[in-house]
Formats: sequence, C-alpha cells, structure tokens
Amino acid sequence: MNGKMPHIVQYQGSKRILAPQILQYMPQKFSRLIEPFAGMAAISIATAYENRTNCFWINDLNQPLVNLVKEAVENPKRLVEDYSAVWKEQFSYGEDHVQHFYDVRERFNSGDEKPANMLYLLARCVKGAVRYGKTGNFNQSPDKRRHGTNPKTLEQNVYAIACLLNGKTIFSALDYHDVLEMAKSGDLVYIDPPYQGVTNVRDNRYFAGVPFDEFVQAIEILNRKGVDYLISYDGTCGGKEYGEELPQSLCCKKVMLNAGISSQSLLLGKKSITFEALYVSKGLMPIFNMQPQQLSFLEAMS
Repeated sequence: MNGKMPHIVQYQGSKRILAPQILQYMPQKFSRLIEPFAGMAAISIATAYENRTNCFWINDLNQPLVNLVKEAVENPKRLVEDYSAVWKEQFSYGEDHVQHFYDVRERFNSGDEKPANMLYLLARCVKGAVRYGKTGNFNQSPDKRRHGTNPKTLEQNVYAIACLLNGKTIFSALDYHDVLEMAKSGDLVYIDPPYQGVTNVRDNRYFAGVPFDEFVQAIEILNRKGVDYLISYDGTCGGKEYGEELPQSLCCKKVMLNAGISSQSLLLGKKSITFEALYVSKGLMPIFNMQPQQLSFLEAMS
C-alpha cells in the first residue's frame, strides 16, 4: 500500500494503521466488501485504495456516524463547507473555545445531527472516541489542547475518499445480524465489533457491546452460507490477554497483527506492544497460505 491513505478524522478503534496487514488476507479481487461495524470505514477506504473491489456496503448501528461517512462520500463539498463554518465558529469564543464544543454537543443532542456537527465533535473530543450516556446523548468531553482537524487538511482527505467510494457504496444503520443475513457467497465481510468487556447495553443510538455467544452464532451462519470473512477480535498487550478467543468450532485461522506500542503503556512509562487477533475464514485459507510472512509494524507502515 503505497502513499498515504486518506481518512476523515481520528477515530478510536479505527483499523487504519492495521489496514496494510489486514489486506494481506483478502483476495486481490472479490465481488463486494461489507463492513457491519464500519465506524469511519477505514477498511473500505483501504480496500478501495487498492482497487480490490468496486462494491461496498458500509453499515454501523450509529446512524449519525453513518450519515457522516455517507456525506463525505456523496457530498464532500457540502461537508467541508459545513464543517469549516462550525470549526471557525470556535475562534469567536476567544479563550473560552472549549465552551464552543459543549454548545455544539448540546445542539447535536437536541436533534441537530447534521454530519458537520458529528464531525466536529469527533475532531475535538478526547481520543476521537464516540461515547453515549444512558439517555442516548453524546457525552464525550473535549480535548482542551487542540482545536480539531483543520478544514484544509479535511478537504484533501474527504475529496480523496469521495473519489474512492462515490457511486460504489451503499450505507445503512442496521443491526449487524440483519447485515450478515443478507451477505452472500462472493462477498467478503470485514467484522470489527466493539471491544469485548466494555458493556453489553443496547440503546436506540449506539450498540456499545456484542454478547459473545450471540456473535459466535452469527458467524456460524456465515460459515453455513459459504461467505468469506475476516474478524478483528481479541488480542494481547504486555503479555496480558484481552477479549475471549473465538472457538475452534468456527474453523478460522487466527493470526496476530502487530499494532505497535500501546499509548496507554507509554503513559505508565512502559513500551508494551499490542497484538490484535485477526480471524481468517476457512474459504480464505488457501490465500492465507500463499501470503508472505506477517509484516512487522514498521514494515507495514513503510
């Protein structure tokens, strides 16, 4: 993967850095890529960048997030103009620019969920992390050290993404079960569910967790239908395992991808490397066996 892959905004849990390693386990060509837990659609963008397919289905239960990605793909000019207006507005607050974030957040939570507001909240919130409270309101706090992505930087990335995905992509905000039910042979499904162990609470705005047994049953359906998939799931950091390993009954091949030094460990004065698991479906194993050895983190970034 040569050059710099575009992205809309920093997003916690994004697989943008790992994309070069994940794409090693994809066919060079296939019919359609489906992302049931798309987030900022990093894998769809990377796959389009490498021209592996010309058909994409981007889904996430978080409707405002899907609307943001859709706006970037289908109306890049409008998104950049709307975001620029919101971004510039913060400077009229002077030294109290943090209050601007809270005002935009209040507008968003009061029903003004236009993509530019969602984008600004992501661009300025702590760690680019989407967080909702029990009432369904966005409740993440601002990063007080920065003003968010500059519109000029955003413009370059958004137009690049639009060129890659416009006219090739459908968008939805469905439960992942519904998406997997509609997947068919010839599709490749990239599945990156929310981190295990955070919560299994559902609300009408965001799916904060995926029960393990329920998830395994959904993957078994893909196996029965002969649909190929890649799953990002558990992993290790500093010798400590997180997440429950998927069962051998799914007949997947598990490989470990080097995600680099954990930022959390650096804060603690350590340099622990995070390894994230990627499960490769049985139908993709012949391709997996033909792949070169797993890239190191530094090689993947070159």
